[in-house]
Amino acid sequence: MIIVTERPEDSQEIEGLLDHAFGADRGTKTVYRLREGVAPIAELGKIIREDGLLKGSLRFWPVVLGPARAPALLLGPVAVAPEDRGKGYAKALIWNGLRQARELGYSIVLLVGDEAYYGQFGFTRRIAEGLTLPGPVDLDRFLALELAPGALRGIAGDVQRAEPNEARPFSQPA
Repeated sequence: MIIVTERPEDSQEIEGLLDHAFGADRGTKTVYRLREGVAPIAELGKIIREDGLLKGSLRFWPVVLGPARAPALLLGPVAVAPEDRGKGYAKALIWNGLRQARELGYSIVLLVGDEAYYGQFGFTRRIAEGLTLPGPVDLDRFLALELAPGALRGIAGDVQRAEPNEARPFSQPA
């Protein structure tokens, strides 16, 4: 499998994959409020194609945390067509995306998902406990990962949509 950075011309096909994987009503979920009017981080948008067909997609979105508006990434959605699940596409996309996010200097990644699955990448509910999302969510599924140890230390409050000038990597914690 080959992972490449998504291109603008992939967008419509990615949206179709997302609808197929999650349903056309996926936009009603709380995390979509954080994505409205904000572009995903272009260099972190990844896709997998095999034989010219889109097999998987992953995007990261800029968010800010608490009153200090500390920058963070929101992982997702990661999508694989139902008929292609179990082939390792999602895991490959996530490992690739997290590696590149770390290389680009990002320190915190958030997501809503099952800890039993995302724990293999280092995500945990425990370090997200001081953060809140703007709407209903099963808090057991609200997870965080520190790409730099201690990056969430002292950060609490609401997760908010980032402004365009806030879509930048973190500085390392003191």
